[in-house]
Amino acid sequence: MMHTSDSLAAELRRVRERPDADAAPPVLSLFAIDVAGDAAAYVERLRSVLAPAVRLGCTADFEQESLPVDEVPGWFAAVGSGFGGEERAPQFARAGREAYAEHTGGGRPWDLQDWLYRFDPDEDSRGWEWWDATVAGPSRVHVWVDSWGESFFGCQDLLWAAFTAGAVRVAGPTVQKAAVWSAERNSQPNP
Repeated sequence: MMHTSDSLAAELRRVRERPDADAAPPVLSLFAIDVAGDAAAYVERLRSVLAPAVRLGCTADFEQESLPVDEVPGWFAAVGSGFGGEERAPQFARAGREAYAEHTGGGRPWDLQDWLYRFDPDEDSRGWEWWDATVAGPSRVHVWVDSWGESFFGCQDLLWAAFTAGAVRVAGPTVQKAAVWSAERNSQPNP
């Protein structure tokens, strides 16, 4: 998926606030996520990680050796590799790190800089753009992304964020008609 400054700006708006029901592409990819604790708090944590990353995609000079991390939540930086602060990360993030490793068959924790560089507009391995999150139950969240209708796409970076924000289990992606998202979106308040 090619990302442009315009598409990243639109993605940042969707991370910050729910898009209009009629703005969706014909299909979206759905991740069904079971979370530990409150679903709305989980959505807020996930958005708090994605917002600075997408903002960097709009503004950062990716030719630099490292990207600024001052807007990245401290718990997210601590749970990744390379900072040695895993023990300072909250329990939900440490448990998510373990769940990510199990889900990926032993996948290693992401280095924060490597993860942030996935939001470089010239990086084509991030095969998704954030669309929305809906609360599907007390401990279930649906994360919707635009994958250009593809059922198989690069999303390990999204899975890392999803698990470390407190996911216990992630199923998907599955391609759904946008009407499914729209109906779910319209049936609940903005998480």
